[in-house]
Amino acid sequence: MADVVIDLPRVQTRPAPAAPAPILHIEGVHKRFAANGGEIEALRAVDLSIARVEFICLIGASGCGKSTLLRMAAGFETPSAGQVRMNGDPVTGPGPDRGMVFQDYGLFPWLTVRRNIGFGPAARGVPRAEVEAIAERFITMIGLGRFADAYPHQLSGGMKQRVAIARVLANDAAVLMMDEPFGALDAMTRERLQTELLTLWEATGLTVLFVTHAIEEAILLADRVIVMSPGPGRITADVPVALPRPRDVVSASFNEMRRELAGLLHHD
Repeated sequence: MADVVIDLPRVQTRPAPAAPAPILHIEGVHKRFAANGGEIEALRAVDLSIARVEFICLIGASGCGKSTLLRMAAGFETPSAGQVRMNGDPVTGPGPDRGMVFQDYGLFPWLTVRRNIGFGPAARGVPRAEVEAIAERFITMIGLGRFADAYPHQLSGGMKQRVAIARVLANDAAVLMMDEPFGALDAMTRERLQTELLTLWEATGLTVLFVTHAIEEAILLADRVIVMSPGPGRITADVPVALPRPRDVVSASFNEMRRELAGLLHHD
């Protein structure tokens, strides 16, 4: 009997889908500042890609260039060499797609909570009724309804920081950049705001680039922890944090990661 040949349909093989383009891409960035008739090299050959909705923490010793890198990503500083791109386009200055939150809050002292939050949309020419609706939405989101018409000097530090975050969100930013935003707060307020920030991040789909000097804070918040070395600042490690959220700061896995990052920070 002749062999029976079964003609199976050909399996069409498809190439694996390409990874999505990063929302923020830092490539070959150097930064030098003039000082005392010479130059100080703050950053050297920094490469970093950040995907949409990632939460990235930068850690390193004081003077390692964390804040300088953040300011370049925000458009407040220009690289001496290399390039920063947002959605593929070169960053040439600040823009509403990138919102910055500083340790000192940066609120306008002459404006109420409501008007601070609505400032960005109003400046862009959004109709007044829509600005008011946007402000009200974020006032509710940060739980400051009773303080909507208060001025910054009437708020606690934690409240001011909530308003600063809400102001960025109201401006429809895609990337939230934070420079040690909780560093001046007491421990209890800091813990509460860390939890609230994660809740806002999960609810809004923001991408977050967060500078901190605290290893525990970085592990608690981040998807990836970027370790920078001083003199001049370079990225020496990119450490994914695979711990499930909410994270337990007293767990063995949390403390194992804390020891790993401490070792990386102190390694020359």
